[in-house]
Order: sequence, then structure tokens, then C-alpha cells
Amino acid sequence: MSVAGLKKQFYKASQLVSEKVGGAEGTKLDDDFKEMEKKVDVTSKAVAEVLARTIEYLQPNPASRAKLTMLNTVSKIRGQVKNPGYPQSEGLLGECMIRHGKELGGESNFGDALLDAGESMKRLAEVKDSLDIEVKQNFIDPLQNLCDKDLKEIQHHLKKLEGRRLDFDYKKKRQGRIPDEELRQAMEKFEESKEVAETSMHNLLETDIEQVSQLSALVDAQLDYHRQAVQILDELADKLKRRMREGSSRPRREYKPKPREAFELGEPEQPNGGFPCATAPKVTGSSSFRSSDKPIRTPSRSMPPLDQPSCKALYDFEPENDGELGFREGDIITLTNQIDENWYEGLLHGQSGFFPLSYVEVLVPLPQ
Repeated sequence: MSVAGLKKQFYKASQLVSEKVGGAEGTKLDDDFKEMEKKVDVTSKAVAEVLARTIEYLQPNPASRAKLTMLNTVSKIRGQVKNPGYPQSEGLLGECMIRHGKELGGESNFGDALLDAGESMKRLAEVKDSLDIEVKQNFIDPLQNLCDKDLKEIQHHLKKLEGRRLDFDYKKKRQGRIPDEELRQAMEKFEESKEVAETSMHNLLETDIEQVSQLSALVDAQLDYHRQAVQILDELADKLKRRMREGSSRPRREYKPKPREAFELGEPEQPNGGFPCATAPKVTGSSSFRSSDKPIRTPSRSMPPLDQPSCKALYDFEPENDGELGFREGDIITLTNQIDENWYEGLLHGQSGFFPLSYVEVLVPLPQ
């Protein structure tokens, strides 16, 4: 730094100390200038926070966001053109659904439905990626450029103006001891910096329609994303409803249980929420009594008291899936629960299960 530069730094530092410590007054800027400076400061803070919140809105997971920033930096260092994308939650959910859908296999209605839902979730993730790109190009980048260029340039002009004001005030207070030419130059530089700073702030505030346009681009991108998302979800909803209709009308496959080994139970267990189950005892073909002389009862169709909910089987029903209750025409079944408008849950011969309402006649309805 030259001698003149060192002297100027000394003048500014001395004037600043006299104002801060000694209470000396410096040259006052006009109210219009101060009002513009205040508006520019508010604009700068608004743009910075809106940028940060927009990024959080697009990429809500802070850990993934930090990792993505690191990977993007590494990609730039390596010269890679394509940067890794943010792991959208819709995509992660879709991958999970597809993985389990494949594990369940094509014979499972639920597995097929998971595959449909997983593909739709992955499509939603792709649409969300497009939203990220659109918002970055038409909203984030322009605002970031405003911060990095226009607002930064205004701050530079204001800082330079403050330095020249301190230099001018120092020399003005020492008029007579400072050469008049040097004082005149200090005043001209101060006025020049004030005009440049004022012009740059005026241009920024008068062209804020650009920021309105960028905000409009953000809303347009969101609208486009939500339109596509609604279309994808509508298609998925139709697929799932069609699968439900097809599954309801598909004939049930007959289920033939494997023979069970006879066994005895001590105290009766209470499966399905506490309903007592009567277990059929083992019967021998050669004797009606065991060695303990206790009578052995043969399985029979029990008739529950008519004061408890029950129904009578109109047709034979063969269970085709786990959890269904098989019965023969004429069986009396104790009702324990109504699953929906088409299915009941009941007890027969100590076994609990589900059966269709169309196969029975309700004798004593369930309490409402």
C-alpha cells in the first residue's frame, strides 16, 4: 500500500473512533437515501431466507441435503457432468413396495398391488425431480444471482461510500491544515460514491418485477408438479379399485388341510380375543372309555343357546384360505363378530374363523 493509501486508512480510522467514542457527528445522508438503503437491506434479507427455505422445501431431509452438497462438490472436482440427485421420499417408498411385491409373487393380489403402487411412487419421485430442476433454474438460480451480483455490488458501493465519507469528514474538520485541493477531491469522491450507490439501489428497487416473475415461475412449477401427481395417483387409484373388483369376483381356490395328529388339551384355551374353545377329545375305535373310566365324547354338532348370537348354515362351505371357517348344511354357528357387510366371524366345534353371510341364515343377530 502506498503512503497516500496508508494516510487515508489512518484518516478513516481516526474519524470512526471520534464518532464512536467521542460522539462526533459525521456528514448526514438525506432521508431518501436512507429509505432506499433500508429497503435494500430488507430485500437482501428476504431473498437470502427465501432461498434457504425453498431449498428446505424441495429437499427437507437435512442429512441427505448435506450429503448431496458434498457429493456435488466431489463431482465438480472430478469433472463429472451429472451430479447425484436428492433421494426423494416417494422414490424410497416405491423401491420398498416393489421389493416386497416381487417377494410376494404374481399369485398374490397384495403383491401385484404393491408393484402397481411402487411404480406410481417412482413416477412421483421423477416428477419431484423435475420440480427440483425447474425451480432451481427459474427461481433459485436467478435469486442467487441477485444475491451474488446486484446485492453484493450495492453492498460494495455502500462500503466504499462509508469509507469516503469518513475520509471527507476527517479532512473537513481539519480544514486549513489540510490542503484545499485534497479536501475538494475528498468531497468529490464522496459525492461520486453516493451517486453510484444511490443509482444502484434505485435500479434494484425499480426492477423488482423480475423477482415477481421468478416467484410466478415457482408457483407454475408447483402447479405442474401437482397436476402430474394427481394424474399419477388417479391412475393408481383406478388400478387398485379394478384389482379389488377382480379379486372379489375371482373364484376361490379350494383349500384342503393336511391331516392333523390327534392331541389332548388340558385347560381350554381362549383364542380370538377370549372366546372359550371346546376341543374334541381323541376317540379310540375299540372302546368307549379310557383306562381312567372317564367317558369319551364323540364330536357332535352343538346347538348353542338361542339367547346368544347364532346362525344356521344353508349350504356347505369349504374354506379356501387361512382363517376361514368350514361347515356343513344345517350346522349351527355361534356369531362372534361381523367383519363387514358380507363376512362374519364365528365359532363351530371349538374352531373360530370367517365365513360369508350369503351361506347362512341368522337366527339371533349380533347386538348393535
